[in-house]
Amino acid sequence: MNKTEDADWLYTISSKRKLIDFNFAEIWRYRDLLVLFVERDVVTVYKQTVLGPLWYLIQPLFTALTFTLIFNKVANIETGTVPPFLFNLAGISIWNYFNTCLTSTSDTFKSNAAIFGKVYFPRIIVPLSIIISNLMKFGIQLLIFIAFYIYYYFSGAAIHINSSIVFFPFIVMLMGLLGLGIGMIISSLVTKYRDLKFLVGFGVQLLMYVSAVMYPLALMREKLPKIAWVVEYNPLAYIIETARYMLLGTGTFSWFGVLYTVAVTLVVLFFGIIIFNRTEKTFIDTV
Repeated sequence: MNKTEDADWLYTISSKRKLIDFNFAEIWRYRDLLVLFVERDVVTVYKQTVLGPLWYLIQPLFTALTFTLIFNKVANIETGTVPPFLFNLAGISIWNYFNTCLTSTSDTFKSNAAIFGKVYFPRIIVPLSIIISNLMKFGIQLLIFIAFYIYYYFSGAAIHINSSIVFFPFIVMLMGLLGLGIGMIISSLVTKYRDLKFLVGFGVQLLMYVSAVMYPLALMREKLPKIAWVVEYNPLAYIIETARYMLLGTGTFSWFGVLYTVAVTLVVLFFGIIIFNRTEKTFIDTV
C-alpha cells in the first residue's frame, strides 16, 4: 500500500507505537464507548447489593467515625477549632477518590483481558472511565460532607470556606491524575509480576497513614520532626492538607507543596502512559 492509499484510512492498527501515544482525537472518536464504560463502572458495582449506592455514603461516614473515636478520643489528636468528625470526613472523602482510582486502575489489564483480546479500541479509555466514574462517586460523598458542614456551621463551629475554594476542582483533578498514573504503572507491572496485586491493598493502607488523612500536617512536624519528612515528601499529604484548608479554613497553604505535587503528578502520569503503552502490545501473552 502506497502512502496515498494509506492516507485514506481513518487510523491504522499497528504494533509500532510511539513512546508517548495519547491520541486525543482517537479518544474523542470513542467517547460513546467511554460513556458506556463509565455507566458500567457506576451501575454494576452495587447492582446486586441491598443498599446499592448508599454504600457510597456509609463507607466514609463509618470510617470518619472510627477515626474520630480512635485518633481524636483515644489518641487525643487535636484538630484545632474544627470538629474532629468533620475534619476526618474531609480527609477521608478526598482520600477515597484517590484510593478507588488507584485500586481500580491497577487491575485494568487483568480485569479487561477478555475485552482487550477481542476488539480494538484505545486501551487508555478504560482507566479514564474509572477516573470519571469515581469522580461521580466522589461527588456523592462530597454532598454528605456538605450536609455535615452545614450542620456544624449552624451549631457554632469555627469553620469557614476559604476563598481559594475556587481551585478545589484543580486539587481533585490532581488527585485523580496521580491515582491514574500510579494505577497504570501497577497494572502494567502486575501482568508480569502477579505478587504485586497482593501488595496493592496493604500498600494503599500504609500510604494513607503517611498522607495526613487523620491528622494535621503541622502535628507531624511538631510531634515527630525526625520522620516528618516521610509525610512532607508525600504529594498526597499536600493535596489533603490543601483541600482541608479550602473547605474548613484549617491547616496551611503552601505554594511549594502545590507546585511540588503538580510536578510529581506530571512525572508519574508521564511514566504511567509510557509503561501502559508498552505493556498493551504484549500483555495478552502474559495475562
